[in-house]
Amino acid sequence: MTEDEIAQRKMQFLYALRSKGVTDKAVLEAMEAIDRGPFIRGLFATRAYEDMPLPIACGQTISQPSVVGLMTQALQISPRDKVLEVGTGSGYQAAILSKLARRVYTVDRHRRLVREARVIFDGLDLTNITAITGDGSFGLPDQAPFDRILVTAAAEDPPGPLLAQLKVGGIMVVPVGQSDAVQSLIRVRKTETGLEYDELRPVRFVPLLEGLGKDT
Repeated sequence: MTEDEIAQRKMQFLYALRSKGVTDKAVLEAMEAIDRGPFIRGLFATRAYEDMPLPIACGQTISQPSVVGLMTQALQISPRDKVLEVGTGSGYQAAILSKLARRVYTVDRHRRLVREARVIFDGLDLTNITAITGDGSFGLPDQAPFDRILVTAAAEDPPGPLLAQLKVGGIMVVPVGQSDAVQSLIRVRKTETGLEYDELRPVRFVPLLEGLGKDT
C-alpha cells in the first residue's frame, strides 16, 4: 500500500469516527496514532479499517472503532489518570487508553488474549499498560482506587466490586442489560454523596462472566 493510500485510509477512518459522534480532539489523535490492523488476525484482517465489530480468538470480539471512540470519550480521561479496563480482548481499547492516561491496567479472563495483547503492546512500545489474566468482575483490589474504569462486557448492573474501586470524582463506563439484544451504555460518576448515572446509547457486548476462561 502506498503512502497516499495509507493517508487516504486514515482520513476515511477518522471521518467515520467523527460522523458517529467522536469529536474529542485527544481521543481522535489517540485513535489516529494506534493502528487497528495489528489487533486483528486471519480472515478479517483486511476489514480492520471498517467501522464494524469483528471476531477475535476465544469467542470474543473487537468492538467497532466508533464505539471504542465513544466509550473512551465518555471517560473524560486526564493525563494523570490511572485507568482500569475490564476485558482486554484484542488489546485495541487498552492501547487507545494508554495514549490518554498515565497508567492502564487491563484484565481478561482468557490467558491467550492477555498473552497476545502483551506481544502487541511490546511491539508498539506501549510501556504504561499492565495486562493481567484474572476475573475482571472483581476488578484489581491491589491496584485500586482508579480514576477511571471501563468495562467492555455487559453486566446486569454496574458491578459493586468495581464501583468500590472507583475514586470519588471518578467515572466508570459500562454496558448494562440482561440480554444480548437490549443493552445500554451507562456512565457512572462517583460523588461525595453517591452515584450519578447517564445513559449514553444502545450497544451490544458479550456478557461479563465470572471465573477464568478454559483456554490456556
